[in-house]
Amino acid sequence: MPTIKVAVLGATGTVGQRFIQLLQDHPWFEIAALTGSERTAGRTYGESCRWVLDHDMPANVRDMPIHGSDAHLDTPLVFSALPSNVAGPIEERLAAAGHIVCSNASNHRMADNVPLLIPEVNPDHLGLIEIQRQQRRWSGAIVTNPNCTSTPLVMALHPLHRAFGVSKVLVVSMQALSGAGYPGVPSYDAGDNVIPYIGGEEPKVETEPQKMLGTFDGTQIKPASMIISAHCNRVPVLEGHLECISIALERQARPDELLATLRDFRGLPQELDLPSAPRTPIIVRDEPDRPQSRRDRDAGDGMATVVGRIRPCPLLVYKFVALAHNTIRGAAGGSILNAELMVAQGIIK
Repeated sequence: MPTIKVAVLGATGTVGQRFIQLLQDHPWFEIAALTGSERTAGRTYGESCRWVLDHDMPANVRDMPIHGSDAHLDTPLVFSALPSNVAGPIEERLAAAGHIVCSNASNHRMADNVPLLIPEVNPDHLGLIEIQRQQRRWSGAIVTNPNCTSTPLVMALHPLHRAFGVSKVLVVSMQALSGAGYPGVPSYDAGDNVIPYIGGEEPKVETEPQKMLGTFDGTQIKPASMIISAHCNRVPVLEGHLECISIALERQARPDELLATLRDFRGLPQELDLPSAPRTPIIVRDEPDRPQSRRDRDAGDGMATVVGRIRPCPLLVYKFVALAHNTIRGAAGGSILNAELMVAQGIIK
């Protein structure tokens, strides 16, 4: 099929850079426009972007102009890496103009008529798009992906909740420095340290999963009734959010049943063989000391969730460790997979 032209909003930031890196040579999408702040608008991407990712800046974007946030975009699909303090009205303007906006920002995640999407978990929630269009009277749409800490948690919980019912969750996150953007946490604070506070993070982790694991009845989402308690910490790791998770179940499950449920899980992106979908969305490691951030974050090209250390929990029922790459699966890669699903389902043409 012919490639679909896309724009990247907030293209010079770390998530914007990750979009550009992942979209290079994408079989379905072609970068046609970039936007930035007032400081960078009017300059070329190579002039204004301090590239911080591994490997060089892709040559195809180096000479592209950066447009302002109010620019008219001739692209049906827009990927938003905008910070939440500016994203809301910009994304709404573009959706009203007919664009499909795949957003990383938190502004619209919990809106009743906006899908908060992980394609393996709740693809049916895309049914909210038609409701969103009717209620907001626009021809485009906003589709969000979750917080980068909610992503591995929900990926691991989904097959267990579907099979056994998850009633309670205790999660302790160890979140990478890249989650704070660039330049992020000052080196004096980050080195030789763990910071047991990330502003606004714990409420997101405690509420977003209920929406994603909830039931869509054709008109609205009935949130899952599980209770989640989260402790979020910043640790001196560059990439990869690691989470220690304890769960209580509504139905009994033997350890071998729990393992098989996670190992055998496949979702709609795998059935459709979407370009960014990992062949195995949940990888279970048997070693007693895995997953580890540096060794496992790139599993499935950074799109898989790695689970290990599954064992009984004396407080709840089971406990385990989950890991995902926060700027790939938890940010840009997640948005790209959302867009691929919408192409496969005819929402984006």
